Amino acid sequence: MTVASTVLWGVAHIAAERRKSGVALMAAYVLMLAGVLTMFTAFSVNLLSLAVQPRWMTVLTVALVVIALAWITVIVWSFLLVRPPRSDLVGRALTTTLTIALCALVLAPTAYATRLAYVSRDVVNTLFSPGDSTAPVLAHDPWNGAERVNFLLLGGDSAPGRPGVRTDSMTVASVAVDSGATVLFGLPRNLERVPLPKGPARDRFPWGFAGTGADTPGLLNEIYQYGEDHPEVVPGVPKGRRGAELIKETIGGILGIPVHFHAMVDMKGFAEIVDAMGGVRVSIKEPIVYGKYREGVLPAGTRKLSGQEALWYGRSRTDSDDYVRMGRQKCLLNAVAKQADPITVLNSFERLAAATKRAISTDLPQDLLPAAIDLSQRVKDARIRSLNFVPPLVNTASPDWHFIRRTVREALREQDRPRRALAGPRGPSAGHDAPVSLDATCR
Repeated sequence: MTVASTVLWGVAHIAAERRKSGVALMAAYVLMLAGVLTMFTAFSVNLLSLAVQPRWMTVLTVALVVIALAWITVIVWSFLLVRPPRSDLVGRALTTTLTIALCALVLAPTAYATRLAYVSRDVVNTLFSPGDSTAPVLAHDPWNGAERVNFLLLGGDSAPGRPGVRTDSMTVASVAVDSGATVLFGLPRNLERVPLPKGPARDRFPWGFAGTGADTPGLLNEIYQYGEDHPEVVPGVPKGRRGAELIKETIGGILGIPVHFHAMVDMKGFAEIVDAMGGVRVSIKEPIVYGKYREGVLPAGTRKLSGQEALWYGRSRTDSDDYVRMGRQKCLLNAVAKQADPITVLNSFERLAAATKRAISTDLPQDLLPAAIDLSQRVKDARIRSLNFVPPLVNTASPDWHFIRRTVREALREQDRPRRALAGPRGPSAGHDAPVSLDATCR
């Protein structure tokens, strides 16, 4: 009877002729199950959005604790109604043990879910600043009318022999709000004479960023650290955010599109994230030598890479160059995005959370997280294309900035063409060059 009451509240009460109590418990149990099933079916799309809102995670934690305590109360109450008589010592011992085990069976998943809720809330509060957006967030349109949202993805690397952080990987992901269709624009680290944003930065380098000496020859990957080290070129921005703000405005100017948010991943931390996922599967076209001293080779073919192998897959320049490496980095980003499914994330949640806190920094505010989660689900189901501004398309020593901006416009127009064709013409396109060709990312 106690086991049956654990599965369906009220069974033991009815057996003990407590009919009113039994029926009331059954009704409460059915209503609770109906509520849970409704949440996981009708509102399943919104569950991930709720998971990144600390307030809702607190509500969920309290609700889980209340349900668990109610369930345990029903189990103990049922046992007390139907337990063996005092004279049956063996029966009492066995059924008491069984009751304790049933209570633990109910409590264990609740404790696990509560732990996940706590970890999730901690990650959100650590990575994302509350109320940090520069424009008001509207409930009906969190992106404030924007057709595309542009995210700057930075891979930061540091070495014992040089000061600061170099952003050796720089990619802007331009995401269509309605469809999730994405274009990745890759910029090489060695672009020279990069025009800086108007204001103090442009005043200091009117002919493009030139560095500060022999150790900083004036490449694009030095601008992040330069902004951190020179607050006067990014006035009014606090320490820790100056470099990101300067590189966002700089790359936005290069591409001719606004960069709304950024996320920077520490290269070593990226390896931890891949390991927490259980590895990432990629297709390797040609063998890749990895390791500082050529310790190994990643053979050609489709295979699952560990975090360290994925790191070298994205970083290795042995027998290749920066531009081949940039192409592999796009493949790696695409593979991680596609393979980070909910089951994988849930199974490794705590390891992923710990690695994420150590490896990632971003300026995406908390109040936009639900919209970002919703957008990410569209990205997973949409085509991701890429365009790298590397030789021979551009001359890194003397880039044609007008050409780059024009090419970006064409790339976005080509990505949007099927969608716009369905919506009907929006006006003449005279004066534009022929559409650029976008590379499909790796599978």
